[in-house]
Amino acid sequence: MTISDRSPVRIQDRTAELAEIKARAVAGPDTGATERQHAKGKLTARERIETLLDEGSFHEVEALRRHRATGFGLEGKKPHTDGVVTGWGTVHGRTVFVYAHDFRIFGGALGEAHAQKIHKVMDLALAAGAPLVSLNDGAGARIQEGVTALAGYGGIFRRNTQASGVIPQISVMLGPCAGGAAYSPALTDFVFMVRDISQMFITGPDVVKAVTGEEITHNGLGGADVHTSVSGVAAFAYDDEESCLEDVRFLLSLLPSNNRETAPREEAADPADRRTDNLLHLVPAHPGQAYDIRTVIEEIADDGEYFEVHRSWAQNVVCALARFDGHVTGIVANQPVSAAGVLDIPASEKAARFVQLCDAFNIPILTLVDVPGFLPGVDQEHHGIIRHGAKLLYAYCNATVPRIQLILRKAYGGAYIVMDSRSIGTDISLAWPTNEIAVMGAEGAANVIFRREIAAAEDPDTERAQKIKEYKTELMHPYYAAERGLVDDVIDPAETRSAIIAALTMLRTKHADTPSRKHGNPPL
Repeated sequence: MTISDRSPVRIQDRTAELAEIKARAVAGPDTGATERQHAKGKLTARERIETLLDEGSFHEVEALRRHRATGFGLEGKKPHTDGVVTGWGTVHGRTVFVYAHDFRIFGGALGEAHAQKIHKVMDLALAAGAPLVSLNDGAGARIQEGVTALAGYGGIFRRNTQASGVIPQISVMLGPCAGGAAYSPALTDFVFMVRDISQMFITGPDVVKAVTGEEITHNGLGGADVHTSVSGVAAFAYDDEESCLEDVRFLLSLLPSNNRETAPREEAADPADRRTDNLLHLVPAHPGQAYDIRTVIEEIADDGEYFEVHRSWAQNVVCALARFDGHVTGIVANQPVSAAGVLDIPASEKAARFVQLCDAFNIPILTLVDVPGFLPGVDQEHHGIIRHGAKLLYAYCNATVPRIQLILRKAYGGAYIVMDSRSIGTDISLAWPTNEIAVMGAEGAANVIFRREIAAAEDPDTERAQKIKEYKTELMHPYYAAERGLVDDVIDPAETRSAIIAALTMLRTKHADTPSRKHGNPPL
């Protein structure tokens, strides 16, 4: 047969064939696999992407990719996508990159082609300067592909590290995540989990039982509530995927696309000069009386709205994102209603991580101080409160974003210094007239300084009370720090919101030169 005898191939035939192939790739392996996913209360990979992104905005990358592995039956099973859907779209009109494991294909297990697709979208996100969201629902490394699968994880970890502090990285756990695979979420900025369907652990319950004899369920070992309240690995836990992904969208609206930009501003209906008279009633004057610092945040933030990070872990410190006059600001606050607001190991780590995040992404930091000190005790000392407390100190000292400190009531000892005091570089330090800044509380100070006088007195209790009053009068009156230039202004609590916004507005063009160095050596 000559060339002239052959029927010409029409482009219409090719496009029809392409449409059919893509339709099969989108549909997935079979309807049964989708039904099994739904029966577990889980969305499919594509349904998750549709829920996360703006409607109709998703552009897929390498939808037709197939693995090239052979052996163990793989040569006969080469589905399109290779078990991961990758691409980009928009969230509130801004570009976001995403990859989602498809549990219906190889259980979402990672092989060579699967990993290369993830590497590709991670590289694109870094090059474009846009956030990356991973929707994790995979069975770990694909055992049939051996070391190439493990190398694929290594490439992900390296890219997570390269992107750290450059673009926001969010991990959403929507299924199992075991072994080395758990380290990619751990390297990202935020981890979201859904109760009952997501777990994270290095070794599963069977291995734990074999090695230690302990019996525990998957959720008891690495479920959402464990990681949000005990380990601190995850920041958020939800009852269903839809509400989880909705909050991922909200968090993205509070973050810049990359470290060269600032977070998007929203027009504020809440007046910048609104008085906060309610604070006079919300916060007790007596330093030993508890109150919820969240009520203060609600009173001063735009429309009373804020987004708290790690709400269930290390509850003696609150970390949140809020807007002031439409501009996003990070808030670190002692929480008097939990352990009197002391700083301990978990609180120091939680706050340090949050301060680093804000500094990396050009988010100003407001520190609300009401702290009695660091938690004393053998357990804290032996577990390294010095080293862990230094993490928070290092994070503040290293931060170059605008920083404002507000001292509400007590600020004692080293904890006062660590909570972004003037001496470690805060730009503006404000205080209420209820502030007490000192090495320690008046009672403890009097017992140390005047112990001989108290012991020799005919009435030690009366003498102690007199000495406490004397110490407060001399060293702890509300204007002592202001008189020495360690507080910029003592303000009426009713003027708190306007004072914060005025300082943030002034600092918006802040520029800080840092020493030339490869990087510091924080007390990890």
